[in-house]
Amino acid sequence: MNKEKGTIAVSLVEEALRCAARRGADSLPLLDAAGIAPKLLTSPTARVSSAQYGALWNAIGRTLDDEFFGQDSHPMKSGSFIAMCQSALSARNGAQALARAVGFMRLVLDDLSVEIDSTSERVRLRYRLRAGVPDKEMFAYATYFIVVYGVVCWLVGRRIPVLSARFRCVEPAAGHEYRLMFCENLAFAQPESYVDLAPVFVDLPVVQTAESLKVFLREAPASFIVKYRNPDSLGAHVRRALRARPFGQWPAADALAAEMRVAEATMRRHLKREGYTYQSIKDALRRDMAITALQAGSATIAEIAESIGFAEPSAFHRAFRKWTGARPSDYRREKPSSRTS
Repeated sequence: MNKEKGTIAVSLVEEALRCAARRGADSLPLLDAAGIAPKLLTSPTARVSSAQYGALWNAIGRTLDDEFFGQDSHPMKSGSFIAMCQSALSARNGAQALARAVGFMRLVLDDLSVEIDSTSERVRLRYRLRAGVPDKEMFAYATYFIVVYGVVCWLVGRRIPVLSARFRCVEPAAGHEYRLMFCENLAFAQPESYVDLAPVFVDLPVVQTAESLKVFLREAPASFIVKYRNPDSLGAHVRRALRARPFGQWPAADALAAEMRVAEATMRRHLKREGYTYQSIKDALRRDMAITALQAGSATIAEIAESIGFAEPSAFHRAFRKWTGARPSDYRREKPSSRTS
């Protein structure tokens, strides 16, 4: 899979912290371990890098000794994710890898499980709750999906298209973010909860090895935290086309449409259906590039501004505040002097 950097809405940071708080964990040390400035939580439009969110994910798992963040009556003890990866690594193909990942999760969680229902049209992951357990929040369903889906995609070496998703829970405040994660064909307050995957992966061989697993585990979950987003949407194709070239070579909408062999009006109409405009995709990409560079800390704010097309740092500051509700300096967090892995 191609490496794809991206950002995560601060609303998902808040959801993760709420899980930790319900188990008595203090948010400030968790934010510090992830290099996330607490003031970002006051801005609804703020975002964090996938590396920061991955660090927060790991910090909460270690603090609670629960890699499912206390969202099940039985904790998913630290080390469970590693064991699941090792179990699935020896699978022959994608179908067996998925079965092993889901089977492992059934062993470690008591309340939430998944049944695999396959046809020639789709592979359905149907969520089941233990009798008497109240419905889960969307964050629990998403946590389960991210873990299992991320591992299976890595094992077969490609992102698996998500066809549709339905959930019994009410739509959360981060509903739009969840549509980016899963697919546009997502609905809440439904009779049952499930995710449908395209069956293209079931016969693909597992291509990873014990050596590549070491690298994967060092970088997880940041390495796949945003990779489950729908790779087949037109918006994703536009983002990839822009990422493949320096900012100064980004084409106008008509030129990119011609490159993609569609009429400009058709491209705009399809993007609108997905909730985007060409300009909003460019702005979001510049925002993500800026956040990643700010978090890396190796370039000055002026250099970052210039690299994404701002002649003056002051214009970059204004745009960044509009994009995220925060200042670029809010993302200049010092990394903790020591961090356990």
